[in-house]
Amino acid sequence: MAQSDTLSTRDLGDGIVELQLGRGPVNALSADFLMDFANLITRLGADDAVRAIILTSPFKVFSAGLDLKEAQGFDLDQQKAIVRGLNEGFLALYACPKPVVASVAGAAIAGGLFFVLASDRRVAMSKSSFGLAEVRVGADFPVGPLEIAKATLDSNTQRRLMLTGQPIGPIAARNFGFIDIVAEDREDLVAYSLSEARKLAELPAMAYASIKQQLRGETIAKIQAAIADGGNAPEGGWFNIETREAMQRMLNQG
Repeated sequence: MAQSDTLSTRDLGDGIVELQLGRGPVNALSADFLMDFANLITRLGADDAVRAIILTSPFKVFSAGLDLKEAQGFDLDQQKAIVRGLNEGFLALYACPKPVVASVAGAAIAGGLFFVLASDRRVAMSKSSFGLAEVRVGADFPVGPLEIAKATLDSNTQRRLMLTGQPIGPIAARNFGFIDIVAEDREDLVAYSLSEARKLAELPAMAYASIKQQLRGETIAKIQAAIADGGNAPEGGWFNIETREAMQRMLNQG
C-alpha cells in the first residue's frame, strides 16, 4: 500500500486500485487534501497499469465537506486556496480517463458529495446519506462543483438538493439516478464495488477514456476556462456577509 498522511492506495489485482480517503475523522476538505487528491488521481489516470479505481473511506462518514469550525477563520487567501482545491480536485476526478467506482459507507455531504458525483459508478450502503448543504451555511458553489452538479443531476434533483440543503437517503438517491447500487452492509458494499470495478476494468481502456471525454468534454472545458479566467480567486472572497453567521448556527445545532 502506498500512503501519505491523508491518502493511500492499495493494489487489488487485475489492474484495480483502491484509493482511500483518510483525513480523519470525517474526511473534512482542506485545500492541501484536495490538491493532493487531484495530483494522485491524475497520476493514477496516467498509469497504464491501472484499469479501474475504487474510491473508499474507512470512516463512518464518507466525507462531511468543509470543517465549518476551521472555515469560519479563513482569511481571503485561505478562501481562495479552498476554492482552488474544490475546483481542481473534483475536476481531476471528473476528468480521470480511468473508470472510477465510488464505494460509499456513510454520509457524503456538501463538498463531500462531489467525490460521488464525479465518479462513474456509485455504490452506497443502506446507512448512507447524501446532501448539498451549501445554502444552509451561506456559501454558493465554486465553478467546478457547480458545473459537475449541473452535468450530473437533473433539474428536479438540483432543486431538491441545492435549494433546500436537506439530506436524502440512499433509496431516494438511487431514485434520483446518482446512486446505482445500495448494499445492506459493509461486506456487500465491498463486494459490489469490486464487482463493478472488475466489469469496468474489462472494457477497452482507450475506448472508455475516449467516450468518457466525449460525454464530459464540454463540462471539463467550461470548468477549465472558468478557472483560467479567475474562477479560483474571487476578489471579495468566497464567503459573503451571511456565511460566518450561518456556519455558527450550523455548529450550534450540532
